[in-house]
Amino acid sequence: MTRARDTIFALSSGRPPCAIAIIRLSGPEALAAARAVTGRDLPAPRRAALRRFRDPATNELIDEGLLLWFPAAASVTCEPLVELHCHGSHAVVRDLQTSLAALPGLRAAAAGDFTRRAFANGRMDLASVEGLGDLLAAETALQRRAALAMMGGALSRRIEGWTHDLRRLAAQVEARLDFSDEGDVADSAGPADLAAPCARIAGEIAAELAKPSAERLKDGVRVAIGGPPNAGKSTLFNALIGRDAAIVSPQAGTTRDVIEASVAIGGIPMVIADSAGLRETGDVIERIGVDRAEALLAAADIILWLGDEAVRPEVDGVLLQVAAKADLVKAASTPALAGAHVVSAVTGEGMDALLIALQQAGGDLMPAPGDYALSQRQRDVLARVLVAVREAALLTDEVLIGECLRMALTALDELTGRATTEAVLDELFAGFCIGK
Repeated sequence: MTRARDTIFALSSGRPPCAIAIIRLSGPEALAAARAVTGRDLPAPRRAALRRFRDPATNELIDEGLLLWFPAAASVTCEPLVELHCHGSHAVVRDLQTSLAALPGLRAAAAGDFTRRAFANGRMDLASVEGLGDLLAAETALQRRAALAMMGGALSRRIEGWTHDLRRLAAQVEARLDFSDEGDVADSAGPADLAAPCARIAGEIAAELAKPSAERLKDGVRVAIGGPPNAGKSTLFNALIGRDAAIVSPQAGTTRDVIEASVAIGGIPMVIADSAGLRETGDVIERIGVDRAEALLAAADIILWLGDEAVRPEVDGVLLQVAAKADLVKAASTPALAGAHVVSAVTGEGMDALLIALQQAGGDLMPAPGDYALSQRQRDVLARVLVAVREAALLTDEVLIGECLRMALTALDELTGRATTEAVLDELFAGFCIGK
């Protein structure tokens, strides 16, 4: 439902200078403001009309462009919404916004104000809002697809399903507690009958939490290049990122610190890191570099190991064995590396096959095409739901079961925004651009 409040306006298109600029207005005075700057009645809703835009105070002509408006029921904010399509010069945009600011009841929008009104008025839930934020920040096709799935309500529908099932179970528990003396209620489902549906819901939530996270999608798959000194790590690193970022030298121990670069391989965002060679050393500075390299390998999603297969590190990530320097060392002379990716970063031998392997390994760590990815906030909240539902499945005391179900439902409401604090909303909408 639309609330009585001030009317906001902002540039919602690209920064001037540009061919066309769009200034949006939303709020109870939006239509009056449109009449004031055009001096004419409005066209039919959702129909663009040519208008001259003037300063209401002086009647000075500012520009000529298109005016388009949407009634509250058909607008993204659930408020009367106007769009002024003008020429995208600094002067036109500045003077139009100055004229709007002088009208009573109007103010410049803050970051995320339009979307926040859509959320407050029930047009979008919080999960869809977060999907929109991800879409605005998307840089790869995978990020775009995942954001569209979230914005389109894929997660919201899952939450609604769990909420419906948990409310039904909670109602059964409450009925038994409140009317246990009535025969038909006393014969209804008891704790033993609630265990199976609670376990089923817990399993579905656990499966959601096991999916790739949004942070990996946003920040990229972490790829670490490891091995002993002088194994060709820095040369391979430079070849993978397409520029000379790491110093290459025949002298062992040249690389002392971690060097990172972001790339997209087959449309998959990756952060590739080079580090010091692993070996025992008495050099204090090199020892620090080795420690950082070991930590890097331990935290990586994918490891390109350029050392002996027999001494490769025990890591949780996917490990691809690489035999580098194929232009200098023949694969036949290294039988221990049979089956490894034999590459030469200098001649390009084997690099295409290595990139394909990287793309396949990275793709397995990303959301399936068209699927969404949970943010850390969403994962934390959903983890609380999982704990509560699992507890409900194991308990036999109906009072405790009811409390667990209420905790789970309250946490699910945090995901959709029905029970979200203003502080969470402030942080979320602060990341939006002005005009969205």
